[in-house]
Amino acid sequence: MPGKNFVLRTTSEETAAIADARISDLAHRLARQLQENTAPPASGDPAYPLTLLHVLDQLQQATERLQRQAATDAARAGAGYPQLGAACGMTRQGARRRWPGLFHHSNEKPTEQPTMTTPARPFDVLLVEDDIADAMLIEEALSERGARNLVQVTDGVAALEHLRAPGTARPDLIVLDLNMPRMNGHDLLKILKTDEDLQAIPVVVLTTSTAPDDVADAYTSHANAYVSKPVNLDAFEQAVQSIDAFYLDTATRPQP
Repeated sequence: MPGKNFVLRTTSEETAAIADARISDLAHRLARQLQENTAPPASGDPAYPLTLLHVLDQLQQATERLQRQAATDAARAGAGYPQLGAACGMTRQGARRRWPGLFHHSNEKPTEQPTMTTPARPFDVLLVEDDIADAMLIEEALSERGARNLVQVTDGVAALEHLRAPGTARPDLIVLDLNMPRMNGHDLLKILKTDEDLQAIPVVVLTTSTAPDDVADAYTSHANAYVSKPVNLDAFEQAVQSIDAFYLDTATRPQP
């Protein structure tokens, strides 16, 4: 796969020295052009250093935009988060946090590991989760396994409003957190599993709680599975993809 044999032929220190020299020269030239001057003012005048600072800030923002585009292009060419992280001297998780949702920009949906064949229609997943960071990681993990239409809501009330809205497609899977405002996961689960129109939808509880009472209550309310959120990011991703693999690829689902 393209990008797997990426090797930087200079050390980080050598690259940094070259980059610093080029950026410094460019910033000074741009600052002088902005001031319409061929030389910086005498020392003690803050006008030129402030102009230079403005230019450097704009260059930093431009660099971030160019980095995002380069990361997107690398993903389209087949690179995964491990290669993107290595190119920037960071971990795979660091690259994922820096460029979340990157693989949504690829028509080919490049992945870091082989995936199942994309289904005839995208699977619909309802994520009931109020933690933005966890929601982002779950979306990333699901998107890497194939076509997924993911809708995220932040509590049980919003979930029921979505599910009961006219014309809303029934999700193939509901991933449910327990601790949420307004209506928590326990209460939502009880409603889902006693509603004739909704009770057949598989519901997997994905939560930080490992309390025996929470586990027992979830299964008493007919949760299809209970999974504790791992602290390690790799383990978290694997847990989400295991849920996805079983309920969307392996298990037979009821017809809509």
